[in-house]
Amino acid sequence: MNVIEVENVSKRYRIGQTSYHTLREDIYNVTGRLARFRRNREKADDAGHIWALKDVSFRVEEGERLGVIGRNGSGKTTLLRLLAGITRPTKGKIRVTGTMGVLIELMAGFHPELTGRNNIFLNGIIIGMSRKDIQRKFDEIVAFAGLKEFIDTPIKRYSSGMQVRLGFAVAAHLEPDILLVDEVLAVGDAEFQKKCLGKMGDVAKEGRTVILVSHNMASITQLCERAVLLDGGKIVQDGPSREVVSKYLSSGENVSGETVWSISDAPGSELVRLRAVRVVNEDGMPCFDTDMAKPIRLEIEFWCLRGTRMTPAFHIYNELGNLLFFTANLHDKIWADRQYEPGLYRCSCELPANFFNEGTYSVNAYLCSDINQAPDVRQEPAVSFRVHDLGTGPGRPIAGEWLGLIRPLLPWSGDRIGDPP
Repeated sequence: MNVIEVENVSKRYRIGQTSYHTLREDIYNVTGRLARFRRNREKADDAGHIWALKDVSFRVEEGERLGVIGRNGSGKTTLLRLLAGITRPTKGKIRVTGTMGVLIELMAGFHPELTGRNNIFLNGIIIGMSRKDIQRKFDEIVAFAGLKEFIDTPIKRYSSGMQVRLGFAVAAHLEPDILLVDEVLAVGDAEFQKKCLGKMGDVAKEGRTVILVSHNMASITQLCERAVLLDGGKIVQDGPSREVVSKYLSSGENVSGETVWSISDAPGSELVRLRAVRVVNEDGMPCFDTDMAKPIRLEIEFWCLRGTRMTPAFHIYNELGNLLFFTANLHDKIWADRQYEPGLYRCSCELPANFFNEGTYSVNAYLCSDINQAPDVRQEPAVSFRVHDLGTGPGRPIAGEWLGLIRPLLPWSGDRIGDPP
């Protein structure tokens, strides 16, 4: 049975408009469209507007686990807001069967003046649960969120991490038929994210439907059997999650191995903004194709806009979205312990020769004021590079891809230490 049907859905916003409609905006949109129709100004209809989604169609079966992936601005969150009923499509139809648990932004569905306890009951009533059923789940929700001592505190006093923990616990434990989760989980710590993924797996095993938006490709491939890839508001691929993830990562190939931003469009905050991320070869030139037998260097440049402490970091993923490793500048005292002045900075790390298997790899770039917390700035992915076995290294006679996610050529030694028995 189809629990979600999306048919030729498009969503248009006025440039500068948020995702939400007030009554005044709805009236303005209707009267504006009528006026343009009367004046027959068809070409002017899209002036000052942007299509966040364009002619999107798909169906989700009961109990299916669907991942939604794509770059920033591809339309992922807009799609989830439409599915959740937070906003309405400009064109097309959406049919949803069943109750829905939603976590697509902080404080969504919560009243900031109410306590955590009251908000749990409020959310349960909204999705049609009885007070008795909510009470039955209450202790489990509080324990999962780890907020027992704060449950009678107004949630406007919660930190963003506390809000996420309560929001996910409520959405997942009140037994909705459909669970919608956006990348907002990235605000939580790594341990809680692991708990969330485990809970979503449990929800799916119970036969309920899960739709997950994430930049974590390993989570998509592990949790979801199917994925859709959005680009420019359109679905460019819909199929098995591993195939779609591979398409997504390869579509990020940058033949120069470099991404550069101007200060006006750079990812960042009032403290810091990215300027460039690049893969650099032995000659100091940006590159996409690399020789397995030669080292490469990852560089990150950023503007510090105020005096602050910031640690650059990279996550490196393979074609299936598996996180191979994380590396951060934890050695240089200027990044780890000291506040530094406004300016343009460059940090780099070297990836050794004979380390990667053949294949394409993507690099996520981060800037962190606290390496143990969610990053202040993220670009996922920032650049990609492709590794080739050109036969120039000492790895013979084993050619091509080796077993395992990486293929480090580690030093070995051997000596005769005795006589045969």
